[in-house]
Amino acid sequence: MRRPYPTDLSDAEWNHIEPHMPAPKGHGRPRAHSLREILNAIFYLLKSGCQWRLLPHDFPRWPTVYWYFRKWRIDGTWESINRALRERLRVRLKRDPQPSAGVVDSQSVKSTGVGGEDRGYDGGKKVKGRKRHLLVDTEGFVLKTKVHSAKVMDFEKGSRR
Repeated sequence: MRRPYPTDLSDAEWNHIEPHMPAPKGHGRPRAHSLREILNAIFYLLKSGCQWRLLPHDFPRWPTVYWYFRKWRIDGTWESINRALRERLRVRLKRDPQPSAGVVDSQSVKSTGVGGEDRGYDGGKKVKGRKRHLLVDTEGFVLKTKVHSAKVMDFEKGSRR
């Protein structure tokens, strides 16, 4: 048993997230690491800002943690967890679990020197990199995110700021 990090899930947090984790398929090799420990490693990485390869040795190996992170991004697990937590928090605030209004905003951020379609130049903000768009409800809870090249314009064709 390792000493806990400040980013580790509490028992109460894990009890809310666990039902939304993918169920084991029933075939193949048994898991060597618990999903809770994988999540703890991901939360540590996100909070600390460290690189995958610099994940402390008391967590599962970084390729394992990255494999789960990527798999859950592709299969929608992260969106499912976010939706469940958002709905729970909205109910706690005595709001309808399903929002009826949202707000969209974007932010252009610098990225590495690696080129490609995902990278562009935002002339308005004079930033070379990517642009992230967020749709949030009236409480500020994330509904949807999308990352584009920074050259993607924020306004509709024909409209002006």
